[in-house]
Amino acid sequence: MEELIALRKELHRYPEVSHKESNTALVIRDFIKKYNPDQVIENIGGSGIVFVFKGQEQGLNIAFRAELDALPIQEINEFKYKSVNEGVGHKCGHDGHMTMVAGLAEYLKNNRPKKGAVLLLFQPAEETGEGAELMFNDSKFSTLNIDYIFALHNLPGIPKGTIVSKNGVFASASKGLVVNLHGKTSHAAEPENGVSPAMAISEIIEAWNKLNDKELGLDDFAITTVVHAKLGSPSFGITPGEGVVMATLRAYKDEHLSILEDKAKLMAVQISEKYRLKYSFEEKEEFKSTINADDCHEHIAEAANALGFNYMEADNPFRWSEDFGVFTQNMKGAMFGLGAGESTPDLHNPDYDFPDDLIPIGVNMYKQIINQLLNK
Repeated sequence: MEELIALRKELHRYPEVSHKESNTALVIRDFIKKYNPDQVIENIGGSGIVFVFKGQEQGLNIAFRAELDALPIQEINEFKYKSVNEGVGHKCGHDGHMTMVAGLAEYLKNNRPKKGAVLLLFQPAEETGEGAELMFNDSKFSTLNIDYIFALHNLPGIPKGTIVSKNGVFASASKGLVVNLHGKTSHAAEPENGVSPAMAISEIIEAWNKLNDKELGLDDFAITTVVHAKLGSPSFGITPGEGVVMATLRAYKDEHLSILEDKAKLMAVQISEKYRLKYSFEEKEEFKSTINADDCHEHIAEAANALGFNYMEADNPFRWSEDFGVFTQNMKGAMFGLGAGESTPDLHNPDYDFPDDLIPIGVNMYKQIINQLLNK
């Protein structure tokens, strides 16, 4: 545990944002190579790295995934291992997630599975929704032949050490939608000679903020949240000619997200044309719905109960998104939550810090899943 806590604090001290995780991957590589993995595959989908520990016989290939990236958030904590990288911090707990997966290395060195293989998978760019897809589409990934994949995410606000799972949809699909509005500037004294996006922006914001599952008649959660808007330039002499509205679209199911997106775009088109504006759309940070396979969900529940951990079934999918959905929609897999404590600051808060006493819980859950799948 002392070695794992030291690793976690080193990762916390030197965070890197999405697509910039090269040094983080090197720290993980140097830590795990001490335990003699049979294979190390680097630079998968960017900074992604996988360690393979082979069993005594052929069998299932089981992967455990962690995220390499941190967030562009300035840390306000003052402990000794606080982030030294200005404006960057591990405010989602990926330092802890990496440590728990890395914590399997020593166990696997001394306890090779009877059958199959265990893969420790570290992916880049989870926070932008790009890393899992980049890894999955890399030709090196197809050689791994993964049969099952598991991951966890710490959950502030849930009693510490509680295992949370759910069959089917576990975390929502989401997408960033941007509408760019193009009009014509004029002198501020003669606004009638220009084409301003001001009223269109106001109406799009109002329309999008009301767009949800009830408005669409859907039988499940869907919501649109306007996150940013910009009008013209800060000049008192110019009537604005350009505008932008950005929103996050979110739904439990991928198909409902598509319906939500189509409706949001239609609204923006109708309003833009009403005010004689040209328009264009951009899509950002797309996350697929994370769907837990039946048998993988059962293995999580079985492992928690076997270890005597407090276990709970989530009533509804989580509203936040995870690009782990790329994996679970292409192979059998599941994600579970690990309660981080009811007094722990929320994820993405500048004072958040991963609780180190969760490390043995996560490691033991992963060990138990290995035993259930590969050592029977």
